[in-house]
Amino acid sequence: MQGETNRVIRLCLRHMALLRRCPHPGSSLQTTRSFSSLREGKRRGMLWKTLVGVSVGVPVAVGAHYAASDQRARRKTWIVIEGFGRFFRSLSVGIFISVDYWWTTNVALHGLDENSPSYHTEMSACHQRAAECMVEGAVKNGGIYIKLGQGLCSFNHLLPPEYIRTLQILEDKALNRKYKEVDALFQEDFNKTPEQLFKTFDYDPIAAASLAQVHKAELFDGTPVAVKVQYIDLRDRFDGDIRTLEILLDIVKFMHPSFGFRWVLKDLKGTLAQELDFENEARNSERCAEELRHFSFVVVPKVFWEQTSKRVLTAEFCHGCKINNVEEIKRQGLSLKDTADKLIRTFAEQIFYTGFIHADPHPGNVLVRPGPDKKAELVLLDHGLYEFLSQRDRVALCKLWRSIVLRDEAAMQKYSNALGVKEYFLFCEMLLQRPINMRELGLSNILSREETTYMRDMAMQRFESIMQVLKSMPRPMLLVFRNINTVRSINITLGAPVDRYFVMAKSAVRGWGKIQAERSRMLTGLWIFSWVRLTWESLKFELALRWEMAAMSLTRWFLGMLSYFGLASVDAEMYEYLR
Repeated sequence: MQGETNRVIRLCLRHMALLRRCPHPGSSLQTTRSFSSLREGKRRGMLWKTLVGVSVGVPVAVGAHYAASDQRARRKTWIVIEGFGRFFRSLSVGIFISVDYWWTTNVALHGLDENSPSYHTEMSACHQRAAECMVEGAVKNGGIYIKLGQGLCSFNHLLPPEYIRTLQILEDKALNRKYKEVDALFQEDFNKTPEQLFKTFDYDPIAAASLAQVHKAELFDGTPVAVKVQYIDLRDRFDGDIRTLEILLDIVKFMHPSFGFRWVLKDLKGTLAQELDFENEARNSERCAEELRHFSFVVVPKVFWEQTSKRVLTAEFCHGCKINNVEEIKRQGLSLKDTADKLIRTFAEQIFYTGFIHADPHPGNVLVRPGPDKKAELVLLDHGLYEFLSQRDRVALCKLWRSIVLRDEAAMQKYSNALGVKEYFLFCEMLLQRPINMRELGLSNILSREETTYMRDMAMQRFESIMQVLKSMPRPMLLVFRNINTVRSINITLGAPVDRYFVMAKSAVRGWGKIQAERSRMLTGLWIFSWVRLTWESLKFELALRWEMAAMSLTRWFLGMLSYFGLASVDAEMYEYLR
């Protein structure tokens, strides 16, 4: 019995050995499937662990790096994060305005007469919504966005009035930063706090601009000063903001091919970057004061270099009201005509003679106060944005302005070509920012309703030609245009008490005379000859202008008399000319 049992056991062992060598097919498949499922499960587990590790580890690593970084490195980290916010905020503003205008013009106003009150009311509401959206976006983004909004304020003859009224908020609007940021900036630039650098320092800003805020302080000798403190993150975020604007302009160009303004931003990038250097601004202010010293009514605040850095500018504190504050100017007993005349002459001197031109003379940068002679005295502020116009271009511009006032069409074409522009008549109208009637010498400083309509229609219908003119002219002329247009806007706010075109033409003639005198080495040393030549050129211009006006008046009177006595018939076009 025991032997039989041993045989059975040996047979079972032999069968088990055979099964190990040649496993059953079904068993093999099942085993393979089980191993595959196991591997897939492991793979999924690894992927899940990796995702969890990245989602937890990256924030932890970034947080650890942020915690271990110094204050400046932390600020740069926030700037990168906030940069995405500014980009998407700007993009959303553009989309909102585009959709709103599309809906208003294609749906809400569909079928309505453009001259009906309902049409104007709905369109005005759309303009207002767009302007408020732009202001809100600019204030939240700050910096260069506010500066661009300020630049739009001077185009009050092209933009709807809703834009102008709303955007004017940006002239004195900016982000009000905390005390700690001011202290941190002073520590980085001076290794001192404001209390250590000044006898007194008021942390509450008296003014807030697009790039900085101004604090009132006192030097240790008691001198009152204005301390311009740049926003601490502005220099670090400048390149990112410029790239954001470039991307947005590329998107706009893709949607509207004729609306390509990226080249303007590219040309102005270097100039705008210089505005962030307050030491450069201080040098600009001293040069401006030196070149305008012969104008006794111009004041440029003195710079205190020991309390000045690339982000802090300390200058003499000057009282005064903004030049567009008509009521305050009158309250001080000053003449609006005298104020406007001095403003125009000051910047015309820069444009036509010195060539070193203040490119941002908006009302917040020009103060008015009574001078020693009880007449208007101008205080010029914010010298960060300047442009230099070469002598060759200044000579051409002087002669062009003179030829426009005298209605010398051949000279208008000649000197426009000298500035690189072929479409001379369009260029001249852009330069003066008004229509030019070649049959009349007079140029009203305030546009009529028809003239305003003409300028707005020209901006829309001849947009591509305008862009070509802007690209053709010398690059510094872009900011010269801004200067001329801003002064024009201020003159209108003051009631246009002086003939801006004539005053600038006289300055152009004087500037050309000075340039010609300086070109001659002999005359440069003999001031009497320079004076004689300058006086002669001015006299020639006055005589030419008055002769042309007298000839026009005489012709008008003569044709009127012929028409009155029935000796000649005058058609409708001639009646318009006589009027």
